[in-house]
Amino acid sequence: MPDSAEQLQRLYLAGFELQTFERYPKCIGVRRENCVALLVPGVDGLQVLGTPGWRMGDVMGVLTEREGRKVFQAKSEIVEATPERIEALRKFGDELKDLLHEDSGRPEP
Repeated sequence: MPDSAEQLQRLYLAGFELQTFERYPKCIGVRRENCVALLVPGVDGLQVLGTPGWRMGDVMGVLTEREGRKVFQAKSEIVEATPERIEALRKFGDELKDLLHEDSGRPEP
């Protein structure tokens, strides 16, 4: 099983910011620029809770569709989900998963 401390160190060294959220006391927030994800301990080390989203102040907006257009929404607050933002979020999620599972293929010593 991956060591959570090692996973967090890899994320930090790769330029991700770590933070806590009062609203989610059992989660660790991981952020880069405006992309954010929540991590929780799991059987395979830290795992992404749900899907990454867009940082909107102190909350995370989820990608959704409203009136036929893609937006990031957190309660009543809405931010346009431009192609650039969607691509940034996709890259963020891919890199985050790669870093979290970097040790998965290594044999036990």
